[in-house]
Amino acid sequence: MLIDRRFLLAAAPALAAASLLPESAFAQKKARTADVAVKDVNGLAVFDVGGCNVIGLAGPDGALLVDGGRAADAAALMAAVSRDLKTSRVATLINTHWHPEQVGCNEKVGKAGGVIVSHEVTKLYLGRDSRSALYPQVIKALPPEARPTKCTYDRAALDFAGETVEYRYLPAAHTNGDLFVHFPKHNVIAAGGPVSAVRWPVMDYLNGAFMHGFVRSYEILAEVAKPDTIIIPAEGPTLTGADVARQKDMYWALFKTMFADFNKGYGPKDLIADHPLKDHEAQYGDPAQFLDAAYRSLQLATVPH
Repeated sequence: MLIDRRFLLAAAPALAAASLLPESAFAQKKARTADVAVKDVNGLAVFDVGGCNVIGLAGPDGALLVDGGRAADAAALMAAVSRDLKTSRVATLINTHWHPEQVGCNEKVGKAGGVIVSHEVTKLYLGRDSRSALYPQVIKALPPEARPTKCTYDRAALDFAGETVEYRYLPAAHTNGDLFVHFPKHNVIAAGGPVSAVRWPVMDYLNGAFMHGFVRSYEILAEVAKPDTIIIPAEGPTLTGADVARQKDMYWALFKTMFADFNKGYGPKDLIADHPLKDHEAQYGDPAQFLDAAYRSLQLATVPH
């Protein structure tokens, strides 16, 4: 779903209100070169690049990466890949979505002849300037060589280093171009932006994130993951398939509450004031920003314009 003029006109009040919200954890990161730490997760390298998780797998002709951190950290990430995966080349890069924290090394990989994989919508966003409620500045288009060269609308797979790597669309979860990446041999899923072990997710509701799709995405992840599957989010510590199944139930309960409140004529502030996630705030923190975005996504999709 690309944003057309009619949608932008309808979304204008929400965009103005969103400018008053706290910025996302990603948007608050300082523009500095990151120290890159690495750990082994079931045979995959997980690089912590300024708080962003980048997953790496070594191959005979170069590495496969899932996401790429910020552009300011691209050189540091490439040095860490060379050090820990014993290759200076990234043969394949998969972008889980189009936000700046996922595509920072696209240009380096593309200029070196690597294949960049994404959802088709991510490719379109990376080819134009975009606005988001999560970032104070316009997100500039990437140069042609930094844009994805292999795309899917739904699901696909590739063979890499003798194993199958699967990737699949998460509909309207965090943006409208999210993919998750499944490494069956390692029992690992790179889930990208919709999932977190320690905080509430961020929904880019002006760029396709939609509560219906968000809860459907959790259903998909819970169907694919085993209870002991390691789930790697876009940032922060890992969680398990069992954790995602519990979160799915939590978000479905919230979804039902939101519809009841919607029929009462509630607005986002009313929902937040009711504290529908109070039983989970000790674990994940204040849900106000998440609730605001989730409710606004519902309003934008269901209120006639």
